[in-house]
Amino acid sequence: MRQAPTAAEARLWQALRGDRLGIAFRRQVVVGDAIADLAAPSARLVVEVDGGYHAARPAADARRDAKLRRAGWRVLRVSAEDVHRDVAGALAAIRAALVGH
Repeated sequence: MRQAPTAAEARLWQALRGDRLGIAFRRQVVVGDAIADLAAPSARLVVEVDGGYHAARPAADARRDAKLRRAGWRVLRVSAEDVHRDVAGALAAIRAALVGH
């Protein structure tokens, strides 16, 4: 996945890259034994872009999120559908998560 992000991940990355929200994001960041879709290391925020695959694995995602939180990261999940339909709305959710980092 590091070399071939999903279409939704690529779209969100284009909107975030270059410190466009005033904070640096990175793609496909290794956090412990997980790889985060997007992360803002200075804010300790992981952004996961969830496609249809995630609908069948809510318990696994919850365990992974809990592990990331125990490691000091906040986790924001946005749906791939929302990114495609309303990237500005996804960015607003990320901005809100960054407030008070």
